[in-house]
Amino acid sequence: MSSILYPLKFKPILKDRIWGGDKLQTRLNKDLKGKDNIGESWELSGVEGSISVVSNGFLQGNDLNELIEVYMGDLVGERVFKKYGEEFPLLIKFIDANDDLSIQVHPNDELAAERHNSFGKSEMWYIMHAEPGAELISGFKHETEPEQYTKAVENNSVLSLLASYQVNKGDVFYIPAGRVHAIGKGIMLAEIQQTSDLTYRIYDYDRTDAKGNKRDLHIEEALDAINFKDTHGHRLDYTTEENGASELCTTPFFSTYLLSFDKPIGRDYYHLDSFVILVCVEGEAEISFNKGQGVETIKTGETVLIPAELNRIDLFTTTGAKILEVHIPEEK
Repeated sequence: MSSILYPLKFKPILKDRIWGGDKLQTRLNKDLKGKDNIGESWELSGVEGSISVVSNGFLQGNDLNELIEVYMGDLVGERVFKKYGEEFPLLIKFIDANDDLSIQVHPNDELAAERHNSFGKSEMWYIMHAEPGAELISGFKHETEPEQYTKAVENNSVLSLLASYQVNKGDVFYIPAGRVHAIGKGIMLAEIQQTSDLTYRIYDYDRTDAKGNKRDLHIEEALDAINFKDTHGHRLDYTTEENGASELCTTPFFSTYLLSFDKPIGRDYYHLDSFVILVCVEGEAEISFNKGQGVETIKTGETVLIPAELNRIDLFTTTGAKILEVHIPEEK
């Protein structure tokens, strides 16, 4: 029996940022409408005030929350719907850092619930482009005492405590809640994260916006959120399996695989009981579903939501493609 649902595309939600640029247009073909400071494209979002709206098929114009309300487990998976209800649990972004982002940290689920009635924010980065010498910050160089950190913040030397890494295309980093981090100038990446927009800024290079105002810092709030023993911010190791799936990162919140292929590949999702998100980071492909009765396309810079009831897809490419494949893992 054919499914009613189909691979869903959504209108990008563009966010201007003090550190943003134009690479989301020049490299990913987003329409920035003449702006040159767009830092983020929210590809799939259930965040209040920024709910994704369908851009393809008969559900065009409906937003993500409306779809979950109507299709429930058929869309997100019965197991996922039972846990999260009508709240979509992940947020997918493309980020263009034309300048350094602030040094920051995100709270975990417990602290976020207590303070903000929200999910915490753990996230994963896949580097899509990096200028020569581009770096990011992830974790501390050494275990650090809160007093040592507080003193460093007061005298603007917090960077001296933090670990930095030169990055290249294809590098992967996991940033659990509590890890101090920052994306550096010259990096464009795909980000998979929990549904949350909570950020505690620690240091912002004393820069000002167009009106001469400095951005708010959250130094006190961050103290309870930071894992001061976190020295494990290094890139994740993985081996690319050609014409197959390579596991990049499995967390309690999401599992991410890299599909790298230049020949047709099939993906069976019967066992997942979860939606699947496809994020194209290179090339383009066709997604065949309903035993070949339906076809959708995906190209670099596009994101597609595969409803849970579509429990098999086949992917075809003439160019070669690399696609991040994301789902909600079973609780262990």
